[in-house]
Amino acid sequence: MTKYRAQILLEPKQHQALSEIADQCQQSLSHVVREIVQNYLVDRDLDEKQRQEIQAVQALAELRRTIQERRGLVTEYLLAEARQERSVELDERGELEA
Repeated sequence: MTKYRAQILLEPKQHQALSEIADQCQQSLSHVVREIVQNYLVDRDLDEKQRQEIQAVQALAELRRTIQERRGLVTEYLLAEARQERSVELDERGELEA
C-alpha cells in the first residue's frame, strides 16, 4: 500500500495521549493516527449514508401526504383487509380450510 507523508501539529495533550495508546498497543504513533483517521472516515461515510436514507424516508412520507391529499386517505392495511374479506367469502362458500 502506498503511503503519503504528512506533517501534522498536535497539542501536547494529544501527542501524549496518542503516544500512550501506541505504547499500550505496541504500535507506532503513525499507525495509531492512521487507524484513527480510517475509523473517522468510515464513521463519516456511515453518517452520510444514514443522512441520505433519512432524506429518502422523508421524501416518501411527503409523497404519501401528497397522494392522500389528491386521492384521499389510503388504508394502511389493505392487504390484511383483502385477506379478511377473502376468508369470509371462502367461509361462506364452505371452502375455507381449517
